[in-house]
Amino acid sequence: MSGETPGTERMLRDIEREVRLTRHLTGRDHFAPGVMAAMREVPRDVFVGEGMRAFAYDNGPLPIGHGQTISQPYIVALMTDLLDPDPDDVILEVGTGSGYQAAVLAQVVAQVYTVEIIEALSSVAMGRLAALGYRNVSARVGDGYFGWPEHAPYDGIVVTAAAPNIPPLLVEQLKPGARLVIPLGEPYFSQQLMLVEKAGDGVVSEKVVLPVAFVPLTGSHGVKT
Repeated sequence: MSGETPGTERMLRDIEREVRLTRHLTGRDHFAPGVMAAMREVPRDVFVGEGMRAFAYDNGPLPIGHGQTISQPYIVALMTDLLDPDPDDVILEVGTGSGYQAAVLAQVVAQVYTVEIIEALSSVAMGRLAALGYRNVSARVGDGYFGWPEHAPYDGIVVTAAAPNIPPLLVEQLKPGARLVIPLGEPYFSQQLMLVEKAGDGVVSEKVVLPVAFVPLTGSHGVKT
């Protein structure tokens, strides 16, 4: 993959600072070493437009066109850490966007499947990932609300846009013992990052992690703007 770039250390310090500030909400004093190593390795500046590169390592979201954003680095790290990923895991991402979250996931798991409803974003993201040497990310254009059933069940699923509810088909596509990380809520109103766990016996539990602000999930079952 690529390796450390200028601004990375500042970004990592900002992430660690925010981990401390939010630990009373997340219950996490630190993120897994593998997650932080992935955040160090993936060059965030490659995943934003040329006009945004001066801000690429700031701990905040940035516009990527088509009304979408690249998520705040801390949130990318948190959502990855909440999956509790293992090296041999197969993960589904709903909302490819810039490709940044997929790249971080690809550093820590065996295979990432990612779905994006906006064809132009998917095409650019996969071009970036290919140029950086990622061979363990597969993409399709489609409505991520329905997941990608052909490759299910998954060891974890991450949704990178706010949904009005937890998509039942995504829960179905989780393996027993797996996790779904998803923001829930309406745009411009209260949203919560949720951790959904499917137990070994299939029982599903939900936990609120912390307040967030995401662009809405689009498509036939997305948030109505």
